[in-house]
Amino acid sequence: MMDTVAVNGEVRRLEELRLQDFLQSFFFGAGFFETFLVTEGTPMFLERHLARLRSSLGAHAGCVRAPPEDVLTAGSVREALHRCLEADASLGPRFTGVGKLVAGDGRLLLSFRALPAPHAHTVLDELEDRGYRRNDPTLRHKSVSYLRQYAHFGRGTVFANEAGELCEAPNGNLFFLLGDAVVTPPLEAPCLPGVIRAVLLEEGRLGDMPVVERTVERAQLEEVRGCVLTNSVSLALAVPRLLGRELPGSHALAERARAVVREYARREE
Repeated sequence: MMDTVAVNGEVRRLEELRLQDFLQSFFFGAGFFETFLVTEGTPMFLERHLARLRSSLGAHAGCVRAPPEDVLTAGSVREALHRCLEADASLGPRFTGVGKLVAGDGRLLLSFRALPAPHAHTVLDELEDRGYRRNDPTLRHKSVSYLRQYAHFGRGTVFANEAGELCEAPNGNLFFLLGDAVVTPPLEAPCLPGVIRAVLLEEGRLGDMPVVERTVERAQLEEVRGCVLTNSVSLALAVPRLLGRELPGSHALAERARAVVREYARREE
């Protein structure tokens, strides 16, 4: 994490933050976060991230103290972001990296980190089917109580529910090339309502193939010809091997998905 942050729009140094200002988030995981790409000082899909953050706060109004409404607007966050970049020479107005918003304890914390090492693909060879249960509503919110997913980072995990239905990866949503369509599991699987997931579903097509939301059972893996992992930092990563199966169609699928997402972002900006 970089040294410069903002709390409710006020530029601060990381070492100035006080634990007592974030007690509910720290001790009880009573908060939510959003991670987004910043390209030359411009945050990608910021309005969408804030909408998801406000939705999570609204769904947990009785146990998570939301920040003031005026700091949860896209204008306020952009202004705070630009003030941080201007205040820190190691960031600078043309900063390209990762931004993170954490909401809880009546505060909105904005922080920054460098981009991860570039890579165009990831391998998912481990299945975890003990922790996810169909229709679990908690997994539709990006809570700071993130140990279930964090514990599987770097292990190439695919989460499945008790019915043998595929859900998501620890760091993103999954899209499968199945038959003549690109299929992503429904939110009820459960999975996070990812920002990039929503963009691809709204676009509705990748090339000549429709993008649809549908249950994907483990038994259908033999029919999968390609797979893509999506998140708001990497956008779309090819999965050339999925649970022991080689998927030669993944790279082309990921390239098309990245192109669609970048064009969508350009239009929204």
